[in-house]
Amino acid sequence: MPELYPTAGPLDLSVVLASYNEEEAVVPVIREVREALREWPGTWEILVVDDASTDRTAERATAEGVRVFRRVENGGSGASRKTGVREARGRLVAMLDADGTYVASHLPEMLSFFPAYDQVNGARTVEAGTMKPLRVPAKWFIRQLAQWISGKRIPDLNTGLKVFKRDVMLRYLWVVPDGFSCVTSMTLAFLCNGRPVRYVAVGYRKRIGKSKFHPIKDTAKYATTVFRMIMYFRPLRVFFPLSVAVGLLALGRGIYDWGWAPHHTLQESDVILAVASLLILVIGLLADLIVAQQREPH
Repeated sequence: MPELYPTAGPLDLSVVLASYNEEEAVVPVIREVREALREWPGTWEILVVDDASTDRTAERATAEGVRVFRRVENGGSGASRKTGVREARGRLVAMLDADGTYVASHLPEMLSFFPAYDQVNGARTVEAGTMKPLRVPAKWFIRQLAQWISGKRIPDLNTGLKVFKRDVMLRYLWVVPDGFSCVTSMTLAFLCNGRPVRYVAVGYRKRIGKSKFHPIKDTAKYATTVFRMIMYFRPLRVFFPLSVAVGLLALGRGIYDWGWAPHHTLQESDVILAVASLLILVIGLLADLIVAQQREPH
């Protein structure tokens, strides 16, 4: 089915390309997406969200005949992706970076898992980013934390190649930040709310042009996003272990002060720790109750 143009109505799929100063890559990516979906039976469009680029990204995308949405202010990768979800006309939304790193030919395979799944992600088989000695350990640690939160295996937490049901994602856009950690939030929002998510092994290439990723600042934001998602969707995953840890510390100190210390009596610090443990647990239970009340049935 040929690609539909801006005058078309509702579609089966919108392919969103969030772009900022990608004049070298945007045209090859558009053409690769078209080739990948040439035999796909549904109706589809390509939507380029230009994040106030200072180069010719928007002009080159427009010349390719795709729909282009120009943001008037630069907001970041997450802001562009959220704009793309809101502006998309497809029942499904596919996202991939406009820098040529992801292989668009995986899209038909990913689309084949709908409607059974709510989100399908491309799990990269290689790490092609810069500063690998820093990125790889940090990503591994944060991924382990995310798996513990969600209770699910996550082969690639921050993949930028994903397909999802637009109506479901619209419910969770409020948790998606404006920066690079947006795709992490999109994944965890689905997993932590019991939405079926699948991973497909995909290739990954060196980007075209210069990377905008800051290895220290953006990795810190990436970690912060995971902790924030815990508090949004699984607060007891933080509060319960913390309560137990403080409670065990209070018990250990109490036993020592009562049985082995020269004074043989409980100290104020023992009582404070015990009360703190109880308060942490109560706060966690209240937070979890609030989250449970807000969680939508599906």
